[in-house]
Amino acid sequence: MQQSGQVTLVGAGPGDPELLTLKAVRAIARADVILVDDLVSEQVLEHKRESARVVYVGKRGGCASTPQEFIEKLMIAEARAGRQVVRLKGGDPFVFGRGGEERQHLMDQGLTVEVVNGVTSGMAAASSIGVPLTHRDYSHGCIFVTGHAARDVEGLDWTALGRVCSQQRLTLVVYMGVANAESIQHGLIQGGVSVDTPVAVVQSATLPEQRNYVSVVGQLSQLIQSHQIESPSILVIGEVAKLADLAVLTDQLLQEKKLSHIAG
Repeated sequence: MQQSGQVTLVGAGPGDPELLTLKAVRAIARADVILVDDLVSEQVLEHKRESARVVYVGKRGGCASTPQEFIEKLMIAEARAGRQVVRLKGGDPFVFGRGGEERQHLMDQGLTVEVVNGVTSGMAAASSIGVPLTHRDYSHGCIFVTGHAARDVEGLDWTALGRVCSQQRLTLVVYMGVANAESIQHGLIQGGVSVDTPVAVVQSATLPEQRNYVSVVGQLSQLIQSHQIESPSILVIGEVAKLADLAVLTDQLLQEKKLSHIAG
């Protein structure tokens, strides 16, 4: 009887290949088959063996994606064939990466599953512009949420979240929130978040094309529209956002002046 292989759910981090963990590098290097998500940098795959089979199974909120059922069937088939399978995900597998669902399904099929954590984009985006998610003077903690709910699941109660964050001095980190920025803004304000609460928006965190903006909650949707900010982006909402690096604020001011000149 052929020995069963193993599936390893690996977090590739936010994009910068230097943010890979050593454990992630070792898992990629020993893999026979690698199923790669849409937001994983090609440089990450430089650690694979030449003979490894790479299957691109793009998964991005709001876009056409490879069916989850197909991905799971492929992992099961390859593992049962005795191969070492790596499911390579952007960020961390257990933070909005469906890693929990995949692990449970694979284990239900009798497979061995290992999880290798990665740097999640919410943390990387904030730190890339000098914004701490917690701070003694400004934030007692942080909440990670997704702004893009599954089709069959009711979305978050942004008013309730706004109430909690404003009362408890918490930082709110929103993944996949650009498309719903207007409703997020409205709900948070309804919940008691001041329109003057700082907010940072980081697109393509840690990658060469990274774009950064700092504004206030009352101007969030307008900021995203005027600068045509797209996915993947992270919203960091709370007093900590005002600690963004001066270079970020200066660069944003220059871009806004340029846009104003073009419009004029």
